[in-house]
Amino acid sequence: MKRSVTLRGETFVFADLRELMARANEPKAGDRLAGIAASSERERVAAKMALADVSLSAFLDEPLLEDDVTGLIVSSLDHQAFAAIRSLTVGELRELVLTSSFASEWERGLKGALTPEMVASAARIMSARDLMTAAAPLRAVTKCRNTMGERGVLGVRVQPNHPTDDIAGVLLSALDGLLFGCGDAVIGVNPAGDSIENVIALEHALHDLIGAVGAPTQSCVLAHFTTQLEALERGAPVDLLFQSIGGTEATNAGFGVTLQGLAEGLEAVLASHVGRDGFIGDNVMYFETGQGTALSVDGHGGIDQLTCEARAYGVARAFDPFLVNSVVGFIGPEYLANEREIMRAGLEDHFMGKLLGLPMGIDICYTNHVEANQDTTDQLLVLLATAGCNFVMGVPGSDDVMLNYQSTSYHDAAGVRELVGARPAPEFEEWLEQTGIYEGGKLSELAATGPDSLLAFTNSVKELGL
Repeated sequence: MKRSVTLRGETFVFADLRELMARANEPKAGDRLAGIAASSERERVAAKMALADVSLSAFLDEPLLEDDVTGLIVSSLDHQAFAAIRSLTVGELRELVLTSSFASEWERGLKGALTPEMVASAARIMSARDLMTAAAPLRAVTKCRNTMGERGVLGVRVQPNHPTDDIAGVLLSALDGLLFGCGDAVIGVNPAGDSIENVIALEHALHDLIGAVGAPTQSCVLAHFTTQLEALERGAPVDLLFQSIGGTEATNAGFGVTLQGLAEGLEAVLASHVGRDGFIGDNVMYFETGQGTALSVDGHGGIDQLTCEARAYGVARAFDPFLVNSVVGFIGPEYLANEREIMRAGLEDHFMGKLLGLPMGIDICYTNHVEANQDTTDQLLVLLATAGCNFVMGVPGSDDVMLNYQSTSYHDAAGVRELVGARPAPEFEEWLEQTGIYEGGKLSELAATGPDSLLAFTNSVKELGL
């Protein structure tokens, strides 16, 4: 359906909803690469004006793409709850999510009444402060061995990657993170090699580490989900099942992923947890996404990268995940060219994930050939912590020596927790206090001097042979 708007005597015509949304998006390198971005700021403003007047019902009447992701999104929509807001426009949705009463309405059912396309449309007519203000009161609480997402909690994934998957190197990096109070979200390793034997060895090593120190947290080896499931069949202790996902069927096919395969994987991991000690919840999936993913595998179908990202959250929502994070800035400057685009994308992704009811975290990162640096990473870290982000990354020294990109470090995470008054997951914080790593809700001076000051912790580490 064509839509047009006249701006100071110039008329802009948009062929359909897909084109309108692409033109209304904030500047992104990926949209420019795909040839779908606005040709001028005047066209961008005109598209935003036209999009603000689009009814929410139009997103059901005019699907952007016919594929299995769209089918999943429509089938999982709470149509009864949507009936109460179907006559709203995108502009009115923006006003609604910024009201002080919205969080309670969202909790009572509206979080299931929105499709990713609706949420993505609202995001592109919101300012950075709007995105933070709207996301901050929305809490997505999940449970595995601990509880993530409660108000005031900022979790941290310990990411102790190693270029050769050396077990001792991985475990020492993980211990370093624990001593900074990190690791409550997950101790998650990206394996350098995807062989089944390598994944099994890492799964057992992380499981043994958690058992030795007694930390109430979970581990994950971020291999392809089929490799993890094969490791599970061969006795590996899989806590969380990880997979990178996209917002179109073609993108997921490029990753070797099907919705049916994910559903079967979820059931397999849940079944493996029966009888295992230490599990208090049934959220066992971990998904990663990122703006530009669909374009990178030529699976975007003409849809802009912000909307494709939101649709990936629609996939994630169907599997009740424990963690979801956007690896914002990781893919490269072809998709997010500089710190301005990275910061905008991080705030958009967090807002959209939260509005769709997800336990949303952000890997605040950049590759070395992008116009960004650690100062801009710090800025986005503070903004997201203020906006109520569920978790961020903890990478030794901010520099991932296996994936070769820059992220947030253990000390960055510890520092921003203190700055904004955030705390670890409650069960994990109790363990930190018991070990002496925390004292009175903060890192203790003993923890800062190393593990030799923590006798019980040190003895546990010695049992691992480190």
